[in-house]
Amino acid sequence: MSAAGRLPGSVDVAIVGSGPNGAAYARILSEQAPGSRIAMFEVGPTVTEPPGAHVKNLVDPAAQAAAERRSQGPSADAATLSSPAAVVAGRRQARPGTFLLPDGFAFDGEDGLPAVAMSSNVGGMGAHWTCACPRPGGSERIPYLPGLDELLTDAERVLGVTATALEDAPFAELIRRRLSAAIDDGRSPATRVQPMPLAVHRRADGQLVWSGSDVVMGEVTRSNPHFTLYDEALVTRVVVEQGRAAAVEVRDLRSNEVSTVRASFVVVAADALRTPQLLWASGIRPAALGRYLNDQAQVVYAARISGADTTIEPPAAGAISQHSGVSWIPFTDELPYHGQVMQLDASPVPLADDDPVVPGSIVGLGLFCAKELRWDDRLEFADDRTDSYGMPAIRVHYKLTEHDHRTLDQARDEIVRMAKAIGEPLGDVPITLPLGASLHYQGTTRMGESDDGTSVCGPDSEVWSVSGLFVAGNNVIPTSTAANPTLTSVALAIRGARRIARELRAEGAQP
Repeated sequence: MSAAGRLPGSVDVAIVGSGPNGAAYARILSEQAPGSRIAMFEVGPTVTEPPGAHVKNLVDPAAQAAAERRSQGPSADAATLSSPAAVVAGRRQARPGTFLLPDGFAFDGEDGLPAVAMSSNVGGMGAHWTCACPRPGGSERIPYLPGLDELLTDAERVLGVTATALEDAPFAELIRRRLSAAIDDGRSPATRVQPMPLAVHRRADGQLVWSGSDVVMGEVTRSNPHFTLYDEALVTRVVVEQGRAAAVEVRDLRSNEVSTVRASFVVVAADALRTPQLLWASGIRPAALGRYLNDQAQVVYAARISGADTTIEPPAAGAISQHSGVSWIPFTDELPYHGQVMQLDASPVPLADDDPVVPGSIVGLGLFCAKELRWDDRLEFADDRTDSYGMPAIRVHYKLTEHDHRTLDQARDEIVRMAKAIGEPLGDVPITLPLGASLHYQGTTRMGESDDGTSVCGPDSEVWSVSGLFVAGNNVIPTSTAANPTLTSVALAIRGARRIARELRAEGAQP
């Protein structure tokens, strides 16, 4: 332990952030370099048991709400809304478990990201996500990365991904059959309507368990005597010595004491906003830092299933029913959006009042649109102004292009066609959610094939300008995507973790 209290004096690997990507580094290192000393630092508190579990696994609604409030960082006492569509009505409130930028999210002449959000808790956004894990396709894939499919397969292993968790959902086949008849023509078999791969499993008692960082870490990490998770620990700087990451400075938020923790390797997995923020605060400022920021503009709609018997008894104790399952419409380069279809009472975006709602009878549809990548879509950091954690304040510069608007128009037309195929559309027109509502921010520490000034890190996620420093998260993805990005970012984290494990073994850090 360091003189400052509970934090260590030195480790082999320091991981900043406890979301699925930081957890993937801890998992692979525990498997492939089991003797290495690993410290994980998380700015937020532990809100579940086991640490990092998905809050949807908390059966008690009051316990779930309490965990979500504690995840909201500086906005723990702020009111939240279950629908990001509320921003459309002029209310700017975060979804449960998250908090918004207080300012700096938009500037004159730009679209900005008014719904851009973060969470601060053990497990990060992995405690609150929808667990959708589709594989990237077409131009979403990273063309210069060898072995991508094997990495994606291993990411499915650590995330616990399956396409069969909801295979018994009684309306799923009906919905997919209707959607397929409407949109599958001309699509390749791999891009036709199909069950959504989900990071979900069903226990022997029938209870669904949603994957959080606890599942990613697995028992191999939890039982690793050389791994320690430090919650309420804010990393304020990566220390660089002679061009190599050498330590992290950590403020213990319980005691307010500051420690310098020496490390052979540093992994920053603090989300797409705070990872580049930490690099900036550390004086690590490559030209591409914060650049190529991209979100997935989202169009949502709802339909009532028509012409079918939907009179199924609701589940006991108010649990979410799974009558409609979750269906997937894969991205294609010709149709540059990705579709997610689920029953409304399982959707994070309630769109209709239906009293009473017959479980599974109202289906929510969402299309995520790929963004045209631009250098000028970026995060900026203030050297003279700080956020609630004392870190450089974040400013967002973001604008939709004419191409982006055409994609959105196409998605609006397509989602209406999909709703009509399912049954009776609800509402006059689909809703285009405020930018940032997807929570799928990417590109701000993007990967590149070579150090040509347009990327922050190389194919192993090591920062070009600082050896031993790795970045992780959706922010590493260099391509424009429409699919949920977590599976891809975890695959990239696995590649980076394998690289560190190889170097630790070569350096003799293992017994």
